[in-house]
Amino acid sequence: MIDLHYWPTPNGHKVAIFLEEAELPYRIHPVDIGKGEQFHPEFLAIAPNNRMPAIVDTAPADGGAPVSLFESGAILMYLAEKTGRFLPSDLRARYEAVQWLMWQMGGLGPMLGQNHHFSRYAPEKIPYAIDRYQKETARLYGVLDRRLADRPFVAGEYSIADMAAYPWIVPYEAQGQRLEDYPNLHRWFDTIAARPAVIAAYEKGKALQPAPTPLTDEQRRNLFGQGGTGGSR
Repeated sequence: MIDLHYWPTPNGHKVAIFLEEAELPYRIHPVDIGKGEQFHPEFLAIAPNNRMPAIVDTAPADGGAPVSLFESGAILMYLAEKTGRFLPSDLRARYEAVQWLMWQMGGLGPMLGQNHHFSRYAPEKIPYAIDRYQKETARLYGVLDRRLADRPFVAGEYSIADMAAYPWIVPYEAQGQRLEDYPNLHRWFDTIAARPAVIAAYEKGKALQPAPTPLTDEQRRNLFGQGGTGGSR
């Protein structure tokens, strides 16, 4: 059984998508980052960086004690190795997927996260910051669009690289982007959005997500005021 400590953000959705795709049994433990639950001691015991998602695998492959993991990219790699799915075993194909997973973790996620912050959440609208991160978002969309020009998925076959990138593209309108400007990415996006496991993962997230309202001062402190720019990684 996988215990998933989660909130429906792009990084949270990545892991839920894998678990649905692999049909692994799992339990969701909500971590409401707006309420500051990422700072609770019991969560910090498995995710010392106070970011979700995190998992605890109560039945690891070696038969030993439960394995806990934080960082969504590491979680995806662990689950892929555990199940033997969505990460090729061939050396070259494997590292095609791994390098694009690292691209998402090091570039796509952080840059689009800054786009979200300055466009939607920052108390002061700073034109330079908004313009800078929307342009970087467009550049990264272009990288992904070119990559998908001659293959159906990011690393050829559907893999954890796709699961990692897709949730960050979902809020494309809020990022100041139009999918019509990126035809290969658009085709890829629609293909993944139609997968039953992806639909199921997002439906479970919707059940947790409260209706959108302006952030309170307490939520701002919890999300942005304690050494970070959000509660997911």
